[in-house]
Amino acid sequence: MARKLKSDKLLFMATLLLVCTSVVMVYSASAMLADAKYHQPYWFLAKQATWTVLGLCLLVVTMRIDYRHYREPIVIWTAVGVVGVALVAVLFSAPINGARRWLGPGGTGVQPSEAAKLAAIFFTAAILERRMDRIDEVKYALLPIAIMAGAFTILIVAEPDYGTAVSLIVIVGAMVFAAGLSYRYLVGLAAVTLPVLGFVLWSAPYRRARLLAFLNPWDDPLGDGFQIIQSLIAVGTGGVFGRGLMGGVQKLFYLPEPHTDFIYAVIGEELGIVGATVILACFAVMTWRGLRAAVRAPDRFGAFLALGLTTMVAFQAFVNISVVLGLMPTKGIPLPFVSAGGSSLLISLTGMGILLNVSQHASSAPDV
Repeated sequence: MARKLKSDKLLFMATLLLVCTSVVMVYSASAMLADAKYHQPYWFLAKQATWTVLGLCLLVVTMRIDYRHYREPIVIWTAVGVVGVALVAVLFSAPINGARRWLGPGGTGVQPSEAAKLAAIFFTAAILERRMDRIDEVKYALLPIAIMAGAFTILIVAEPDYGTAVSLIVIVGAMVFAAGLSYRYLVGLAAVTLPVLGFVLWSAPYRRARLLAFLNPWDDPLGDGFQIIQSLIAVGTGGVFGRGLMGGVQKLFYLPEPHTDFIYAVIGEELGIVGATVILACFAVMTWRGLRAAVRAPDRFGAFLALGLTTMVAFQAFVNISVVLGLMPTKGIPLPFVSAGGSSLLISLTGMGILLNVSQHASSAPDV
């Protein structure tokens, strides 16, 4: 019988440190922008602080709810149904910066695509718990997961939001791979999807320009390569200890949207290698403790749930930091727990609360 454990203190402290860093760095990165745009330097700080308080409340609530409740059909189908309806409804909303992603006035609402990742994890974990012993039987084990993930992905791409769509596919793929799927299916899937992905990347002019800018941003330093160059300048000028909090230069209308997707660049400039490494260490701890919870979970559902939630955070952090450092083409994926934005923060903290609950029910297996 599973041994009751206290909440994972390392996982909780890493989460809390990232959230506290978010409030401070969002203000530092956005004060001048908010003052110029809204004549209120605390505009983004107030929003982020509000979302943080709400998100921490959700974390406390979810970490006290037995994770086994999420395997109940009424919970899973309600989550999938509500998210599906929201993903359809958002396509009829008013476009903001050329995309339809928010349900709410003026982009202040929520993004259903963020909630889709959580619903997909619940659904996939429940299917794999019952059917992983026959995982190579496509119709029996993989078809339901493929239909759900495919439907969500198509709706998210239609917004368009390619970064979140890729995240969802990676999360589900990692869970299915961990269930023991044969390598031949993975090779076959890669053979089909890679050409399609290449066509999608090259077909639209703005995506093609973004890819070319990644390969050589100095070919267009004032155009498509501007973001990458300014990000690298910010990180490169931070040195060991940085310019000091509030002392960054690139956020002063050089680096576009420094408080969202490129907040790690501001951290690198103002807090230096030391600050940037601390953030990396927090995500490393989260990944380690999340995988530990998956390995020690008392049942399959808990194991797959922990794996999906850990992958959600780790993959997004990896992509965001890679983009900031010029190692990947620019994608609209925020840095979990740190970037400004309510939907990402709420879903990330909710997922972390569930992960903490899984760790509470971990078995008495040897520590890893």
